[in-house]
Amino acid sequence: MGQLYPPFPTVKGRRFIGGPRRLLAAVTGALALSTGLVAVGPPASAAALTQVTGFGSNPGNLSMYSYVPDGLPASAPLVIALHGCTQSASDYYAKSGWPKFADRYQFALVLPQTTGANNANSCFNWFDSNDSVRGRGEALSIKQMVDTAVARYGSDTSRVYITGLSAGAGMTANMLAAYPDVFAGGSIDSGLPAYCATSVSAAYTCMYSPPNKTPAQWGDQVRAAAPAGTTTWPRVAIWHGTSDTTVVPANATELRDQWTNTWGIGQTPSRTESLSGNTTLSEYDDASGNPAVQVYSISGMAHGLAVDPGSGPEQCGTAGTYYLDTICSSYHTARFWGLDGSGNGGETPGNLPAPTGLTVGTTTDTTVSLNWSAVPGAASYNVYRGGTKAGTTTTPSYTDTGLTAGTPYAYTVAAVDAAGSVGTPSSSVTATTTGSTPTCYTASNYQHTSAGRAYQSGGQTYAMGSGQAMGLYNTFVTHTLKQTAPGYYIVADTGC
Repeated sequence: MGQLYPPFPTVKGRRFIGGPRRLLAAVTGALALSTGLVAVGPPASAAALTQVTGFGSNPGNLSMYSYVPDGLPASAPLVIALHGCTQSASDYYAKSGWPKFADRYQFALVLPQTTGANNANSCFNWFDSNDSVRGRGEALSIKQMVDTAVARYGSDTSRVYITGLSAGAGMTANMLAAYPDVFAGGSIDSGLPAYCATSVSAAYTCMYSPPNKTPAQWGDQVRAAAPAGTTTWPRVAIWHGTSDTTVVPANATELRDQWTNTWGIGQTPSRTESLSGNTTLSEYDDASGNPAVQVYSISGMAHGLAVDPGSGPEQCGTAGTYYLDTICSSYHTARFWGLDGSGNGGETPGNLPAPTGLTVGTTTDTTVSLNWSAVPGAASYNVYRGGTKAGTTTTPSYTDTGLTAGTPYAYTVAAVDAAGSVGTPSSSVTATTTGSTPTCYTASNYQHTSAGRAYQSGGQTYAMGSGQAMGLYNTFVTHTLKQTAPGYYIVADTGC
């Protein structure tokens, strides 16, 4: 039959040496995060999965495939979906269920693909710093695919999302940390914390016995990977089976700690909910009361992607090796990201186009006025604040009330037809209410940075907004910071 793997597994030409036991582990363990080959089914619509060439310098030696629904409007969302080891873009396209929701919710879908030339088991190299940090290797190739898709399909740059399974999930976590300015949200399916490993040997530890770091330590890894001064983070969904022995469920806990800390919120759920497929959903809200982090724990599920074959509105995918018949993760993730047009689910998407010309009018300390161009055929309009419906109006204008002073709010609007079907949401605008209440915080430079009141660069700490120097980034130097406006702090050691 011939030899399936080379005598010494290689990652981009670098030999992995360690004898038969390490070879077996490389085939079945950390280097692999193996997720099985599957057959490719027919496309979901007249559109088809198509390879895109010439998408940039492509330092990571990846291939780009895309699925664009027929009649996709301009300013539609964009979803990047990363396959697992031994899989391909076509595998993931056929089995994950994402094309169904690309058709239903009208977004472009891009599926990057790696091969055995990069990794012996066709895994994304989530554990290799040459491929997983901002501006390098496979990570940069994926970013170039985003840029190409935005240019080709007119995608809304404020609604770009990324998801992945297993090794693809490990890369997804890294991409969310390295490019928070690119991705509005992500979904990590049977994956690991961002930058849990930077070598093959460390990957084994992360998979089978992840480091038990504090939330702040995990969050620091995200902040260190992101551009200096980053204050806006992606919304993250975490999916994991309780019987996963390939990437143990403890990774989901560490992922929760990492992303809740990054957001500056606690590790106690704001709410929990029981879903189908023996799934428990735990949500962690941001300061505005919207879910920033979701954890889906699927009782009894092993390693793989959660799918739920069928034609029902909440079903998707095809069961098979590492595609496990439990619950449609793609459906729930799409709703979490707001791809269904509401950000909160429960509405039937229609065919009305996205409203244009959304602008902010008068703002006060508790109100925001919005205006937009009327959409022919619209019976009413839904207004969304932070992805959650704030109200409905029959005219192309709306005043949102009961807001907090000195606070930024993101808005979108969608037209609703006479049958109640909700059309494509508009591009987002941000309005900031007037006024603010100065607040003072005394803490170490490390604590200020962890809380988002400061940032570090080159080992030095600087106040967020004002950029005032605060000294070394450590736990020994203490300052008082005064918040004078949202996201703006000044050093106020002499009095506050």
